[in-house]
Amino acid sequence: MLVSAKEMLVKAKAGHYAVGQFNINNLEWTKAILQTAQELNSPVILGVSEGAGKYMCGFKTVTDMVKAMIDELKITVPVALHLDHGTYEGCYRCIEAGFSSIMFDGSHYPIAENVEKTKELVRVCAEKGLSLEAEVGAIGGEEDGVIGMGECADPNECKQIADLGVTMLAAGIGNIHGKYPANWPGLSFETLAAISEKVGKMPLVLHGGTGIPADMIRKAISLGVSKINVNTECQLAFAAAVRKYVEEGKDLQGKGFDPRKLLAPGVEAIKATVREKMELFGSIGKA
Repeated sequence: MLVSAKEMLVKAKAGHYAVGQFNINNLEWTKAILQTAQELNSPVILGVSEGAGKYMCGFKTVTDMVKAMIDELKITVPVALHLDHGTYEGCYRCIEAGFSSIMFDGSHYPIAENVEKTKELVRVCAEKGLSLEAEVGAIGGEEDGVIGMGECADPNECKQIADLGVTMLAAGIGNIHGKYPANWPGLSFETLAAISEKVGKMPLVLHGGTGIPADMIRKAISLGVSKINVNTECQLAFAAAVRKYVEEGKDLQGKGFDPRKLLAPGVEAIKATVREKMELFGSIGKA
């Protein structure tokens, strides 16, 4: 059964650890993340971007696959299925498809319009028992064609959005999607501390978890970050493992070309990455 992310994040904030959001791209991805979460007894959030949803033949296909997999693999840890960087229209499509959590990314709207649309979604999500993530200040880097430079959010705007009743808040603190450039100045803990003070108990979300040094991650968690998004790192690990398999000519031996064999090293690499992140985030044994 899918659950809203609210309870797991409130617990994480109180317990000073973070729950990982791992984006899914296909069946292998989903299976690897769910199995690892179960094995480590950790709550988990499966993130789906609109591009990935389209790739997997629509949000309903994704919901049905995830629900069936939870049953089939006898997953008992809390699992939230979450729309990542949703458009206004995308949010409604995911609500209809049975997602248990959504993110409305209204950061590109003027603040007044972001507030209006967020208010409406707060109402709809509350009626249906879903968790809602809002974003203030663009997160840098590129995600599904959206490019930003890693700006820092205004703590007062963060409070304005938090006060609308969202479940969690993604605030830009100099973080970037994808690989970090060599000249990246690091996270702005000053901004994070100011936001944390303004929003009180609200769980904060750190996007672009790939490539942020472990000590910065730990410090961010100590300052109120309760959800950390990981996507690129799993993709890089998967690609490297499959590349190695092919470069070693294993796809040419026996039935090595069978996709189940060809993709198996990639799946193991995703599991190893998820395990490493769950250890760093402190969510192991917290289900």
